[in-house]
Amino acid sequence: MKKILCLWLVVFSVSAGFAQQQTYCNPINLDYGYTPFPSFVEWGKHRATADPVIVNYKGDYYLFSTNQWGYWHSSDMLNWKFNERKFLRPWNKTLDELCAPGVGVVGDTMVVFGSTYTKNFTLWGSTDPKNNKWFPLVDSLEIGGWDPAFFTDDDGRFYMYNGSSNTFPVYGVELDRKTFKPIGTRTPMYLLQDWRYGWQRFGEHMDNTFLDPFIEGAWMTKHNGKYYFQYGAPGTEFSGYADGVVVGNKPLFDGAQTIPQSDPLSFKPGGFSRGAGHGATFQDNQQNYWHVSTSIICVKNTWERRIGIWPSGFDKDDVMWCNTAFGDYPLYLPAARKPDGPAGPGWMLINYKKPVTVSSTLAGFNANNAVDENIKTYWSAKTANNGEWIQTDLGSVSTVNAIQINYADQDAEFMGKQTNIYHQYKLLYSLDGKKWSTLADKSQNKTDVPHDYIELTKPVQARFIKMINIHMPTGKFAISGLRVFGNGNGEKPEAVKNLIVLRTEKDKRNAYIKWQPVDNAFAYNLYFGTAPDKLYNCIMIHDFNEYWFKAMDSQKTYYFTIEAINENGVSAKTPIKKVE
Repeated sequence: MKKILCLWLVVFSVSAGFAQQQTYCNPINLDYGYTPFPSFVEWGKHRATADPVIVNYKGDYYLFSTNQWGYWHSSDMLNWKFNERKFLRPWNKTLDELCAPGVGVVGDTMVVFGSTYTKNFTLWGSTDPKNNKWFPLVDSLEIGGWDPAFFTDDDGRFYMYNGSSNTFPVYGVELDRKTFKPIGTRTPMYLLQDWRYGWQRFGEHMDNTFLDPFIEGAWMTKHNGKYYFQYGAPGTEFSGYADGVVVGNKPLFDGAQTIPQSDPLSFKPGGFSRGAGHGATFQDNQQNYWHVSTSIICVKNTWERRIGIWPSGFDKDDVMWCNTAFGDYPLYLPAARKPDGPAGPGWMLINYKKPVTVSSTLAGFNANNAVDENIKTYWSAKTANNGEWIQTDLGSVSTVNAIQINYADQDAEFMGKQTNIYHQYKLLYSLDGKKWSTLADKSQNKTDVPHDYIELTKPVQARFIKMINIHMPTGKFAISGLRVFGNGNGEKPEAVKNLIVLRTEKDKRNAYIKWQPVDNAFAYNLYFGTAPDKLYNCIMIHDFNEYWFKAMDSQKTYYFTIEAINENGVSAKTPIKKVE
């Protein structure tokens, strides 16, 4: 009888809409704080964070990032709870709270330290971070450093890495586990070589190089006895912001004597949410690897940024990879991820540049901005009033599995971290635009959800999706992306034909790539790498059938393939093209 009752409860919970959510969507949905700096808001107040670190501590995930006046923790990597806390001292004299934090685990203790070049910052420790209980390990850590990172080796020895410069390398040094004083002198880990590696060049398109590139954001991962030193480059404001990796045989090695992996580890220069630099690699409770890093907006200020998480790992040859293909589409959470399975369920974006109608439009912020797959542009209503709305026409009856709502900051009034603000809205769906049913009711929501993501417990058939505002935490009702995922129930695009890659002899970091357009495709995924079985990097290109590619290792042969994308699915990939 007890077994029958348990089975009935499971069936009831699924049918009643309580099935466990299996996916998430980047940028991740955190209650991001607003920039605290008056000089940063001349073009408008806005949310901002960057430089994330996630560590798995006692089975929970702890997320720290720049200037949030606290940190988050989660048991599932979906629902994040914020712990409010300031770590830097004197607390009443700085707004730059825990910038680019260093976080690690030493024994049974989590350690946290903020970027600094002075000696008055505390190294904090905790054995109960979930309940926000912290103590000073060292009142004033002797060694300072910008963009710090910590690493504890299997033998218990403890290391610190730091650096952020377009002149000097990133350094590493061992620390005494009792005193946390440096042991010996620091070791230069790596300095950028943009003369060889095209992706390391400064600039949005790697050609407006008025500055030398910046190296920053150190992180260390050990796998199969090898040490994978990770670093961010070439600048946090660019779509090409990425993390690279250099492999050594010990925790402190001279990067000048080591050849780095030619291509970035995490690289996302295309799509809705761009950039994948200055991050950290961690393992979930199933021992799968993930990489968290910074994605960009950089409209109201250079430092307007967000956070993304992507599946990562190592192949049979111990090459480290990070999968950002469809990296801002729904992806599987740790509980649903299979080690050799796909990164996500394969739901497609089904409302790209489809017709949009709205209740009102603030001049200069047009409705189609909400469906153009560009997080930098947005639609804004004239007010934040209850009843303002936006409606997207999918073009035909489609299968809807999930929706991501990306709010934009238009006339926001806040600065600094806010902990008691919330969004409220309703989502409706319709087959004909006349008779409507409720898709999601967030009219009683009391949480801050700037990048809300709703996975439906059961897909619906719809042609129209309508979002009705009820409450905004601040500013006007504005949306940078109302993104509907599912399947358009039509034909997938045909495979791309005539992929051409013209690599210049003058500068072999560069190539001009072109292909025959596919009539019913709205985007393409271009995959590349230095071995035909290791095409780990991907660029999503919308609308155009050409791309100026400037990210290559000038001393390596390259391999390319491409696939076409529409609301119905993905084409077969082209045969791999070798380019010398």
